[in-house]
Amino acid sequence: MEIAYNIKPLGYERLTVLMTQQNIEPTKTVDARGAACPGPLMDLIGAIRDVDPGDVVLLLSDSDRSLTDVPEWVEEAGNDLVAVEEGDDHHELYVEKV
Repeated sequence: MEIAYNIKPLGYERLTVLMTQQNIEPTKTVDARGAACPGPLMDLIGAIRDVDPGDVVLLLSDSDRSLTDVPEWVEEAGNDLVAVEEGDDHHELYVEKV
């Protein structure tokens, strides 16, 4: 079963992220909850530099801005946004290094 989440970044094309029932096993987790923007994105960029292609980095962020900043950066950098889970108190963004 797939669940589609639609994220509409301000001024950018709609991005559809597909979630599946399988668990995604991140290679590295970046807990940026409580950090002001652009902190979560900068932490993610640093983590992506430290992992190998094919590895997945999980970003935990309570900033709604991450829902637009991360997809924009992922597209520009040529990586893949594997999944986004929007929670009540934070968001989980899974990014695969290409």
